[in-house]
Amino acid sequence: MIQDRRHVLKAVGVGAPLIMAGMGARAAYAAFATNVAVAGNAFHINGQPTYPGRSFRGNKIEGLLFTSRMVNCIINDQNPETRGMWAWRDGPWDPERNTNEFIAALPRYRSHGLTSVAFNIQGGSPMGYGWHQPWHTSGYTADGHLLPDYRARLLRVLDALDANGMVAVLGFFYLNATPALKDESAVIRAADEVTDVICGRGYTNVIIEVANESDIPRWPHAIIKPGRAHELVMRVQERSKGKIKNQAGRLLVSTSYVIESTLPERLLQVADVVLWHGNGLPNPQAIHARAKSIRASAGYRGQPLLNNEDDHFDFDKAENNMTATIEEYSGWGYFDYRQIREPFEDGYQSLPVDWGINSTRKKGFFGLLAQATGSAPV
Repeated sequence: MIQDRRHVLKAVGVGAPLIMAGMGARAAYAAFATNVAVAGNAFHINGQPTYPGRSFRGNKIEGLLFTSRMVNCIINDQNPETRGMWAWRDGPWDPERNTNEFIAALPRYRSHGLTSVAFNIQGGSPMGYGWHQPWHTSGYTADGHLLPDYRARLLRVLDALDANGMVAVLGFFYLNATPALKDESAVIRAADEVTDVICGRGYTNVIIEVANESDIPRWPHAIIKPGRAHELVMRVQERSKGKIKNQAGRLLVSTSYVIESTLPERLLQVADVVLWHGNGLPNPQAIHARAKSIRASAGYRGQPLLNNEDDHFDFDKAENNMTATIEEYSGWGYFDYRQIREPFEDGYQSLPVDWGINSTRKKGFFGLLAQATGSAPV
């Protein structure tokens, strides 16, 4: 179900001269269809701003990146005591089936205007929120080595996103993942290994989110917390330098925040994009205030903003967190999990996932996204 790359390139507005010009430069790499870049406060794909010329309700859409948190698309549960919880109606839990069904859904997401997908090597809670997470969904050993099956599924997903003209917002670390990384050396080793995997193939459609919500106080590793988060961002940037055939010549890197309205100056000085979350912001007014506060922060250099995780919906209302984020010229990320007594169709984070667009909330998000981006869904 992966679309022919020529149709994808046409859909994102890339002319033949640009395509051919890039082929020679990528001789030692795979012929990638999707190349993400940052130009001022806008995202570009394949040399052009996303959604060229598009506005919605008087607000500029051109240059924004829209995403959906599909954080568990490559995970497995390695805890035999909990993996039985994720069985489908017609069979047991199977990580390969989970990834296959996700990949099969990508063309439909893209047709609604979705330009990126956010996921994490360590996954995310399949129950939504909660501190107690006994399942073992981390893609690393406790020492920070990437598990071979996770590596294989990661590459398949990156290939599929590329072929569909889409960007990966790839997270390295998730606070409550089990088994935990045992120390700072393991954190660094994990970051280095995944960076090397991406650079080894030369992917040009990846933005790194080093850690999901670095400002949560419970992080056990100081190098992820606000005082030192910039160190990992810079490490990935430096390690990938000269290895990615994109405008920056390296991976684009940041880390996300959920609590702080003023981000650390040192981080803003080095991050390629600003990743912020709207989960704790109860209404559109709070969204406006947070975006303005970020841009007023010392160290902010005019980078693009992407609210890549927000669990507020109200898509049928004239004003909601998504529309408020757009009004602040920031991309938005749909975060949906299956809540108590909800059916299988709900939630993209809850296992097993229905990767279709079959619930009221999913239809609401993708319908509004298609309107905003001027897309013609299939």
